[in-house]
Amino acid sequence: MREDEAALAYGGGWADRAGAVRTDPDRLATLLDAAETRVLPLWQDRCLADGAAPVRLSGEAAAPVRAAGAEPVFLGFVAGQAVFAVDLSELTEDAAAAAAGATRVVDVRRLVGRLSPAEAALQAYARGLLHWHRQQRYCGTCGGATSVQEAGHARRCTEPDCARLYFPRIEPAIIVLVETAGSPGRCLLARHAGAAENAFSTLAGFVEVGETLEDAVRREVAEEAGVVVTDVAYQGSQAWPFPAGLMVGFRATAESDEIRVDGVELLEARWFTRAELRQRAAVGHRLGRPDSIGHHLLSSWLAEDEAAASASR
Repeated sequence: MREDEAALAYGGGWADRAGAVRTDPDRLATLLDAAETRVLPLWQDRCLADGAAPVRLSGEAAAPVRAAGAEPVFLGFVAGQAVFAVDLSELTEDAAAAAAGATRVVDVRRLVGRLSPAEAALQAYARGLLHWHRQQRYCGTCGGATSVQEAGHARRCTEPDCARLYFPRIEPAIIVLVETAGSPGRCLLARHAGAAENAFSTLAGFVEVGETLEDAVRREVAEEAGVVVTDVAYQGSQAWPFPAGLMVGFRATAESDEIRVDGVELLEARWFTRAELRQRAAVGHRLGRPDSIGHHLLSSWLAEDEAAASASR
Protein backbone atom coordinates (compact mmCIF):
# COMPACT_ATOMS: atom_id res chain seq x y z
CA MET A 1 0.00 0.00 0.00
CA ARG A 2 1.32 3.45 -0.89
CA GLU A 3 1.60 6.05 1.85
CA ASP A 4 -0.87 8.40 0.12
CA GLU A 5 -3.48 5.64 -0.03
CA ALA A 6 -3.15 4.96 3.69
CA ALA A 7 -3.62 8.69 4.40
CA LEU A 8 -7.18 8.73 3.04
CA ALA A 9 -9.95 7.85 5.48
CA TYR A 10 -12.34 4.92 4.98
CA GLY A 11 -10.01 2.91 2.77
CA GLY A 12 -6.87 0.82 2.81
CA GLY A 13 -8.11 -2.75 2.39
CA TRP A 14 -7.31 -4.01 5.90
CA ALA A 15 -10.26 -6.44 5.95
CA ASP A 16 -10.12 -9.77 4.15
CA ARG A 17 -13.56 -9.68 2.54
CA ALA A 18 -13.46 -13.46 1.98
CA GLY A 19 -15.76 -13.58 -1.02
CA ALA A 20 -15.71 -17.39 -1.19
CA VAL A 21 -17.19 -17.66 2.31
CA ARG A 22 -20.30 -15.69 1.34
CA THR A 23 -21.78 -18.68 -0.49
CA ASP A 24 -20.98 -21.25 2.21
CA PRO A 25 -23.96 -21.27 4.62
CA ASP A 26 -22.47 -23.91 6.94
CA ARG A 27 -19.24 -21.96 7.36
CA LEU A 28 -21.16 -18.73 7.90
CA ALA A 29 -23.32 -20.31 10.61
CA THR A 30 -20.24 -21.64 12.37
CA LEU A 31 -18.55 -18.24 12.21
CA LEU A 32 -21.61 -16.38 13.44
CA ASP A 33 -21.82 -18.62 16.52
CA ALA A 34 -18.10 -18.51 17.31
CA ALA A 35 -17.23 -16.81 20.59
CA GLU A 36 -14.49 -14.68 19.03
CA THR A 37 -16.63 -13.36 16.16
CA ARG A 38 -17.31 -9.63 16.35
CA VAL A 39 -20.67 -8.02 15.60
CA LEU A 40 -20.98 -4.34 14.62
CA PRO A 41 -24.46 -2.93 15.37
CA LEU A 42 -25.67 0.18 13.55
CA TRP A 43 -28.86 2.21 13.76
CA GLN A 44 -30.12 4.21 10.76
CA ASP A 45 -26.63 4.64 9.31
CA ARG A 46 -25.11 5.72 12.61
CA CYS A 47 -22.69 4.07 14.99
CA LEU A 48 -23.87 2.72 18.28
CA ALA A 49 -21.01 3.87 20.45
CA ASP A 50 -19.73 3.58 23.98
CA GLY A 51 -18.12 6.95 24.53
CA ALA A 52 -15.88 7.67 21.54
CA ALA A 53 -15.62 4.05 20.34
CA PRO A 54 -18.14 2.15 18.19
CA VAL A 55 -19.58 -0.86 19.98
CA ARG A 56 -18.03 -4.22 19.05
CA LEU A 57 -19.84 -7.23 20.46
CA SER A 58 -18.93 -10.90 20.69
CA GLY A 59 -20.23 -14.04 22.36
CA GLU A 60 -23.26 -13.67 24.62
CA ALA A 61 -23.09 -9.87 24.47
CA ALA A 62 -24.00 -10.05 20.78
CA ALA A 63 -27.12 -12.18 21.34
CA PRO A 64 -29.58 -9.29 21.97
CA VAL A 65 -28.43 -7.54 18.80
CA ARG A 66 -28.73 -10.66 16.68
CA ALA A 67 -32.20 -11.36 18.08
CA ALA A 68 -33.52 -7.84 17.55
CA GLY A 69 -31.80 -6.81 14.33
CA ALA A 70 -32.00 -7.60 10.64
CA GLU A 71 -30.17 -10.57 9.13
CA PRO A 72 -26.43 -10.28 9.86
CA VAL A 73 -24.20 -9.19 6.99
CA PHE A 74 -20.77 -10.80 6.70
CA LEU A 75 -18.01 -8.22 6.31
CA GLY A 76 -15.04 -10.58 6.29
CA PHE A 77 -12.07 -11.23 8.54
CA VAL A 78 -10.00 -8.71 10.48
CA ALA A 79 -6.86 -10.07 12.14
CA GLY A 80 -8.27 -13.56 11.71
CA GLN A 81 -11.61 -12.79 13.41
CA ALA A 82 -14.88 -12.92 11.51
CA VAL A 83 -16.86 -9.67 11.53
CA PHE A 84 -20.59 -9.22 10.89
CA ALA A 85 -22.76 -6.09 10.82
CA VAL A 86 -26.34 -5.97 12.10
CA ASP A 87 -28.88 -3.23 11.35
CA LEU A 88 -31.10 -2.23 14.29
CA SER A 89 -32.96 0.47 12.35
CA GLU A 90 -36.37 -1.13 12.94
CA LEU A 91 -36.01 -0.41 16.67
CA THR A 92 -36.34 2.95 18.35
CA GLU A 93 -33.07 4.71 19.01
CA ASP A 94 -33.27 3.99 22.74
CA ALA A 95 -34.08 0.32 22.18
CA ALA A 96 -31.20 -0.05 19.73
CA ALA A 97 -28.77 1.54 22.17
CA ALA A 98 -29.99 -0.71 24.98
CA ALA A 99 -29.63 -3.88 22.89
CA ALA A 100 -26.08 -2.92 21.94
CA GLY A 101 -25.05 -1.63 25.35
CA ALA A 102 -24.30 1.76 23.77
CA THR A 103 -24.21 5.13 25.47
CA ARG A 104 -24.71 7.24 22.34
CA VAL A 105 -25.62 7.14 18.65
CA VAL A 106 -23.28 9.08 16.37
CA ASP A 107 -22.25 9.43 12.73
CA VAL A 108 -18.98 7.67 11.94
CA ARG A 109 -17.70 10.92 10.41
CA ARG A 110 -17.87 12.48 13.87
CA LEU A 111 -15.61 9.74 15.23
CA VAL A 112 -13.14 9.24 12.40
CA GLY A 113 -10.37 11.31 13.94
CA ARG A 114 -10.50 9.12 17.06
CA LEU A 115 -10.54 5.78 15.25
CA SER A 116 -7.67 3.91 13.69
CA PRO A 117 -7.78 3.94 9.87
CA ALA A 118 -8.75 0.26 9.89
CA GLU A 119 -11.65 0.79 12.31
CA ALA A 120 -12.94 3.81 10.38
CA ALA A 121 -12.80 1.84 7.12
CA LEU A 122 -14.64 -1.12 8.64
CA GLN A 123 -17.35 1.06 10.15
CA ALA A 124 -17.90 2.92 6.88
CA TYR A 125 -18.02 -0.39 4.96
CA ALA A 126 -20.74 -1.67 7.30
CA ARG A 127 -22.67 1.59 7.05
CA GLY A 128 -22.73 1.58 3.27
CA LEU A 129 -23.77 -2.05 2.98
CA LEU A 130 -26.57 -1.84 5.55
CA HIS A 131 -27.89 1.35 3.96
CA TRP A 132 -28.13 -0.45 0.61
CA HIS A 133 -30.13 -3.28 2.16
CA ARG A 134 -32.72 -0.86 3.52
CA GLN A 135 -33.07 0.77 0.10
CA GLN A 136 -33.30 -2.48 -1.92
CA ARG A 137 -36.10 -4.33 -0.15
CA TYR A 138 -38.21 -4.42 -3.30
CA CYS A 139 -37.48 -5.36 -6.88
CA GLY A 140 -37.20 -2.46 -9.30
CA THR A 141 -38.47 -4.64 -12.15
CA CYS A 142 -41.64 -6.28 -10.77
CA GLY A 143 -42.08 -4.77 -7.31
CA GLY A 144 -41.71 -8.09 -5.49
CA ALA A 145 -39.94 -8.38 -2.16
CA THR A 146 -36.22 -9.14 -2.23
CA SER A 147 -34.32 -11.47 0.10
CA VAL A 148 -30.74 -11.42 1.35
CA GLN A 149 -28.25 -13.49 -0.63
CA GLU A 150 -24.50 -14.19 -0.39
CA ALA A 151 -24.26 -13.25 3.29
CA GLY A 152 -25.54 -9.76 2.62
CA HIS A 153 -23.65 -8.93 -0.57
CA ALA A 154 -26.62 -9.45 -2.88
CA ARG A 155 -30.42 -9.51 -2.85
CA ARG A 156 -32.77 -11.51 -5.07
CA CYS A 157 -36.37 -10.90 -6.06
CA THR A 158 -38.56 -13.56 -4.45
CA GLU A 159 -41.07 -13.63 -7.34
CA PRO A 160 -40.36 -16.90 -9.23
CA ASP A 161 -41.07 -15.38 -12.64
CA CYS A 162 -38.59 -12.59 -12.00
CA ALA A 163 -35.85 -13.66 -9.55
CA ARG A 164 -33.72 -10.68 -10.50
CA LEU A 165 -30.41 -10.52 -8.64
CA TYR A 166 -29.21 -7.20 -7.22
CA PHE A 167 -25.75 -6.19 -6.07
CA PRO A 168 -24.71 -3.07 -4.14
CA ARG A 169 -24.12 -0.17 -6.50
CA ILE A 170 -21.29 2.32 -6.28
CA GLU A 171 -21.84 5.93 -7.35
CA PRO A 172 -18.54 7.28 -8.73
CA ALA A 173 -17.85 10.99 -8.49
CA ILE A 174 -14.86 13.08 -9.49
CA ILE A 175 -13.23 15.74 -7.36
CA VAL A 176 -10.63 17.99 -8.93
CA LEU A 177 -8.06 20.57 -7.97
CA VAL A 178 -7.80 22.96 -10.92
CA GLU A 179 -4.67 25.09 -11.10
CA THR A 180 -3.23 27.72 -13.39
CA ALA A 181 -0.04 27.25 -15.32
CA GLY A 182 2.97 29.41 -14.48
CA SER A 183 3.93 31.30 -11.36
CA PRO A 184 2.63 32.07 -8.84
CA GLY A 185 0.54 28.95 -8.75
CA ARG A 186 -3.16 29.41 -8.10
CA CYS A 187 -5.96 26.92 -7.60
CA LEU A 188 -9.68 27.24 -8.27
CA LEU A 189 -12.07 26.93 -5.33
CA ALA A 190 -15.80 27.54 -5.34
CA ARG A 191 -18.65 28.24 -2.96
CA HIS A 192 -21.37 25.71 -3.63
CA ALA A 193 -25.11 26.26 -3.31
CA GLY A 194 -26.07 25.90 0.34
CA ALA A 195 -22.55 26.51 1.62
CA ALA A 196 -21.83 29.12 4.26
CA GLU A 197 -20.57 32.54 3.27
CA ASN A 198 -16.84 32.46 2.43
CA ALA A 199 -16.78 28.64 2.49
CA PHE A 200 -14.79 27.52 -0.55
CA SER A 201 -13.88 24.00 -1.67
CA THR A 202 -12.70 22.02 -4.67
CA LEU A 203 -15.06 21.21 -7.53
CA ALA A 204 -16.74 17.80 -7.66
CA GLY A 205 -19.57 16.02 -9.42
CA PHE A 206 -21.03 12.64 -10.32
CA VAL A 207 -19.88 10.68 -13.35
CA GLU A 208 -22.64 10.38 -15.95
CA VAL A 209 -23.58 7.42 -18.14
CA GLY A 210 -21.31 7.03 -21.14
CA GLU A 211 -18.39 9.18 -20.00
CA THR A 212 -14.95 8.43 -18.64
CA LEU A 213 -13.67 9.83 -15.36
CA GLU A 214 -11.55 12.33 -17.29
CA ASP A 215 -14.57 13.35 -19.38
CA ALA A 216 -16.48 14.00 -16.15
CA VAL A 217 -13.69 16.27 -14.87
CA ARG A 218 -13.70 18.36 -18.03
CA ARG A 219 -17.50 18.55 -18.16
CA GLU A 220 -18.07 19.43 -14.52
CA VAL A 221 -15.48 22.21 -14.46
CA ALA A 222 -16.74 23.66 -17.74
CA GLU A 223 -20.43 23.45 -16.77
CA GLU A 224 -20.13 24.81 -13.26
CA ALA A 225 -17.25 27.28 -13.49
CA GLY A 226 -16.94 27.97 -17.22
CA VAL A 227 -13.29 26.91 -17.14
CA VAL A 228 -11.75 24.68 -19.83
CA VAL A 229 -9.11 22.31 -18.44
CA THR A 230 -6.35 20.15 -19.88
CA ASP A 231 -3.73 17.77 -18.45
CA VAL A 232 -6.27 15.86 -16.36
CA ALA A 233 -4.22 13.63 -14.06
CA TYR A 234 -5.40 10.98 -11.59
CA GLN A 235 -4.33 11.54 -7.97
CA GLY A 236 -6.10 8.82 -5.98
CA SER A 237 -9.49 7.54 -4.88
CA GLN A 238 -11.44 7.33 -1.66
CA ALA A 239 -14.25 5.11 -0.50
CA TRP A 240 -17.09 7.41 0.55
CA PRO A 241 -20.00 5.15 1.58
CA PHE A 242 -22.29 8.03 2.58
CA PRO A 243 -24.24 6.25 1.26
CA ALA A 244 -22.49 4.73 -1.79
CA GLY A 245 -19.87 7.09 -3.18
CA LEU A 246 -16.44 6.49 -4.62
CA MET A 247 -14.53 9.78 -4.86
CA VAL A 248 -11.90 9.83 -7.61
CA GLY A 249 -9.40 12.66 -7.27
CA PHE A 250 -7.73 14.55 -10.12
CA ARG A 251 -5.64 17.57 -10.86
CA ALA A 252 -6.10 19.59 -14.02
CA THR A 253 -4.69 22.75 -15.61
CA ALA A 254 -6.89 25.64 -16.72
CA GLU A 255 -6.45 27.02 -20.24
CA SER A 256 -7.31 30.50 -18.96
CA ASP A 257 -8.21 32.12 -15.64
CA GLU A 258 -11.60 33.39 -16.80
CA ILE A 259 -14.46 32.16 -14.58
CA ARG A 260 -18.19 32.02 -15.38
CA VAL A 261 -20.08 30.25 -12.60
CA ASP A 262 -23.41 28.63 -13.42
CA GLY A 263 -25.24 30.24 -10.49
CA VAL A 264 -26.96 26.95 -9.73
CA GLU A 265 -24.39 24.47 -8.45
CA LEU A 266 -21.82 27.20 -7.78
CA LEU A 267 -22.56 30.62 -6.35
CA GLU A 268 -19.05 31.99 -6.80
CA ALA A 269 -15.55 30.81 -7.61
CA ARG A 270 -12.10 32.32 -7.12
CA TRP A 271 -8.44 31.67 -7.77
CA PHE A 272 -6.32 31.33 -4.62
CA THR A 273 -2.56 31.42 -4.24
CA ARG A 274 -0.87 29.14 -1.75
CA ALA A 275 -0.21 32.10 0.51
CA GLU A 276 -3.90 33.03 0.48
CA LEU A 277 -4.93 29.49 1.37
CA ARG A 278 -2.48 29.42 4.26
CA GLN A 279 -3.89 32.71 5.51
CA ARG A 280 -7.42 31.31 5.35
CA ALA A 281 -6.36 28.20 7.27
CA ALA A 282 -4.67 30.38 9.89
CA VAL A 283 -7.95 32.18 10.68
CA GLY A 284 -10.00 28.98 10.91
CA HIS A 285 -11.24 28.25 7.38
CA ARG A 286 -11.03 24.50 6.74
CA LEU A 287 -9.38 23.16 3.60
CA GLY A 288 -12.26 20.74 3.06
CA ARG A 289 -13.41 18.07 5.51
CA PRO A 290 -10.35 16.65 7.33
CA ASP A 291 -11.40 13.10 6.37
CA SER A 292 -11.98 13.89 2.67
CA ILE A 293 -9.89 13.49 -0.45
CA GLY A 294 -10.59 17.17 -1.14
CA HIS A 295 -8.54 18.05 1.93
CA HIS A 296 -5.81 15.70 0.72
CA LEU A 297 -5.70 17.38 -2.71
CA LEU A 298 -5.38 20.85 -1.20
CA SER A 299 -2.85 19.83 1.43
CA SER A 300 -0.69 18.13 -1.19
CA TRP A 301 -0.84 21.19 -3.42
CA LEU A 302 0.16 23.48 -0.55
CA ALA A 303 3.07 21.23 0.36
CA GLU A 304 4.61 21.37 -3.10
CA ASP A 305 6.19 24.81 -2.78
CA GLU A 306 7.57 23.90 0.65
CA ALA A 307 9.18 20.79 -0.84
CA ALA A 308 10.59 22.80 -3.72
CA ALA A 309 12.01 25.41 -1.33
CA SER A 310 13.67 22.72 0.77
CA ALA A 311 15.18 21.08 -2.30
CA SER A 312 16.70 24.37 -3.46
CA ARG A 313 18.48 25.04 -0.16
